Formats: sequence, structure tokens, C-alpha cells
Amino acid sequence: MSSREVIVLNVGGVRFVTRASTLQQFPESRLARMVNDDNREFKLVNGEVFVDRDGALFSYIMDFLRTLQVSLPTDFSDYQRLQREAEFYELYPLANLLSQEHLLKPRLEILEVRFSLREMQTFFRIFGSCSTTIGALAEQITVFTGQQSGQGWNSPFPSQKPLVPLPLERPSHHDLVFLCGTEYSAGDQFMARYVSIKPDNRKLINGTNVLGLLFDTLLKDGFRLISTRTVTSEEKVECYTFERMKRTAGLAIMVNQTPGSSGVAQARRSQVQKGK
Repeated sequence: MSSREVIVLNVGGVRFVTRASTLQQFPESRLARMVNDDNREFKLVNGEVFVDRDGALFSYIMDFLRTLQVSLPTDFSDYQRLQREAEFYELYPLANLLSQEHLLKPRLEILEVRFSLREMQTFFRIFGSCSTTIGALAEQITVFTGQQSGQGWNSPFPSQKPLVPLPLERPSHHDLVFLCGTEYSAGDQFMARYVSIKPDNRKLINGTNVLGLLFDTLLKDGFRLISTRTVTSEEKVECYTFERMKRTAGLAIMVNQTPGSSGVAQARRSQVQKGK
């Protein structure tokens, strides 16, 4: 089998086609020894290597050998079974990663939007359990200010006066504050605040429109609305709570190459970001 470039594995009735070099990523593993004809436990049947193990779980083994990363679905729960499979194939770096189940399990992320309408202005405050999400959202939202004359809500953008972007308020790493609408300045002049949320290029002044665009942005980012409540009826503060499952920082195997190792030597662990 050592002379073959492409190998077909039949694992519990599920076929896998891969390169011999992929199975040799870890020279001390049972799969590598099989390719090198040093392991007689696996039987060659009709040109396919038959392995009497779980084929569905082996798909994660193959993915690991191809990418050197643990990549599991958010609803995955068979950590111990997959660890046993990794131990059977003597892929101990993978087994060690799977033993750190708490690092691989996805975490529930909560985000809360508070919306308050006061006369002709609307106040927004966004709280998030993940500071990275709040930081990314802050980069998408821009508030522009400028003077205009007329009736505030229904007036067009101020003519011949460029809008000035304003920084968002960041009371902490886990929340941000901004507002939109108009406030009386002097005479028939109004100070207007417009909100733009990337990738949408509109500048919105109406708080309800901004809220709708914010919802669309969060839903496209994988959040789902789970509750709506009134915080204080006197101040008309509405609270909207969102959640999403976020994969935590996963673990990868970084492989060092050494002379005479045929491409792979001892593995070491490092963290890599898996998704939002």
C-alpha cells in the first residue's frame, strides 16, 4: 500500500478517498503505519481498506488530518466518542484537544438593544456579552451631525453643508451609545443626527427606521430575537434581547517539520479563531 498515491477507505460502510500523504500526517499514528504496511489490522477488500469503526465520526478525523484543526458543528455533542476514535487511530494530539471539551463547545452570546424615543430624538444603547461583537458593531455604525432648517423629521439633508461624523460613545467594552433625530438650535435651525449602518449606505434620521436596519444587521449576523419588554413605560424605553450560538476559540495543531521526518514531526497546540 505504500506505493499508492490515492487510498480508498471503507470505514463502517462509509467510503473516503484521500491521499496517502494525508493519512501520514502523524507518522506514529495507526493510519500512517497502515499506509507504510506496518499495520496488518486493516483489511484490503476489493481495492478498499476496510475499517470496522464509526464512519460518521471518521469524517471529523479526516477533516482534522486535512486541515490540522478541530472543526465541529455547533450542535455536536459526541466529544467522548470522537476522542475514543482518535485514540483508536493513535492520533493523540487530536485526542488531547478533544479532552478540552470546554474550549471547543460553542457559547451562547447575548446582545441587548435599548430603544428610547424622547420628543424628536431617539436614544440607542447596545449591551453585549462579547466585547468583540460590540467592537465590530461600533465599526459598522456611524453618526453624522449637521444643521438644517425646516420641520426636523421631514426635512431633507442640509443643503450645501457637509455632514460631520461623530464618534460613538463607549461607556465600556461591552456597550455603545448613540442617538438620532433633531433638536432645536436657534431660529428655524435644527441640529440633526443621522445614523448609517454598513454595508447599507443610507443616512437615517428616523429612530424607527434605524431600529429596523439594526435588527436586519443583527439577524444577518446570526442573532435571533428572543424577547421584547418595556423597561420603563414613563420614559418609553423598550428592550430587545438577541442571542446566537458562537463558536469559541478552537484549537489547531501546529506541525513542526524536522529533517528526515517526511514532512511531519511532533505537534504542538495553539488557539485559532473559529467563526463569530
